[in-house]
Amino acid sequence: MTARVLAGAPAAAALLSGAAARARALPRPPGLAIVRLGDDPASVSYVRGKDRRAREVGLQSTVHALPEGTSQADLLALIAELNMAPDVDGILVQLPLPPHIGEAAVLRAVDPAKDVDGFHPVNVGELWSGRPGLLPCTPAGVMVLLEHYGIPVAGRRAAVVGRSAIVGRPMAALLLAADATVTLAHSRTPDLGAVTREAEVLVVAAGRPHLITPEMVRPGAAVVDVGINRVVDGSGASHLTGDVHPDVAEVAGALTPVPGGVGPMTIAALLANTVTAAERRLGRPQPR
Repeated sequence: MTARVLAGAPAAAALLSGAAARARALPRPPGLAIVRLGDDPASVSYVRGKDRRAREVGLQSTVHALPEGTSQADLLALIAELNMAPDVDGILVQLPLPPHIGEAAVLRAVDPAKDVDGFHPVNVGELWSGRPGLLPCTPAGVMVLLEHYGIPVAGRRAAVVGRSAIVGRPMAALLLAADATVTLAHSRTPDLGAVTREAEVLVVAAGRPHLITPEMVRPGAAVVDVGINRVVDGSGASHLTGDVHPDVAEVAGALTPVPGGVGPMTIAALLANTVTAAERRLGRPQPR
């Protein structure tokens, strides 16, 4: 068999279309504040893309570009100001931060009601408690992707490879909340293939190129590759590849491409989170 391609662009477009309609129904545009320190080319590119997409959806986006040498105290002061700003509904601090900045302290400083990345411990606790909070964007985007392509989750065996606080752990929580039977595996899982071969839905976010090979995948499974790794081939050219070997497409029933799979969903989920935060702050109902 050849796996059905789960492209992110159509699912992201549908999510953004709904977010834009919800934004237009509010008395003012939802406000997103993006904070970036330094001029790392990747961070500059990511922030530029998020700012552009936010404006396309109808959000009022503002980028706060600070010098790399900005002190932690000054960064926290800016976040405190944004927490109090009535026209700011979402705050995004672009990661990674310079080495002299304590990432945990910065993420904790963001008002949980404006934490559109879904990283604040309060939102993490809400997720695991089954209460509505702002969800981490990549796992939330994966769930939307699966729903968009009609891939059932309830009652299925699911495995997540990778236990990061940003993707792996919240991904397991969301699958569990959707009534899947979930196994959370990682680099120290003995006989990883024995775990992944049982999964009807497999999400891989380990950060290791081609970790998952065809013999590790259940025939017909839906496989979501969150990994984005830059590798150099024999000619010295570099390219992006995922955590899942391309030959898995001959075994799986559905597979996300890299790039072009989960990536578009992450930004779309971020902007949808911003609209949700605005709806809550303005006392408007959110979609179920």
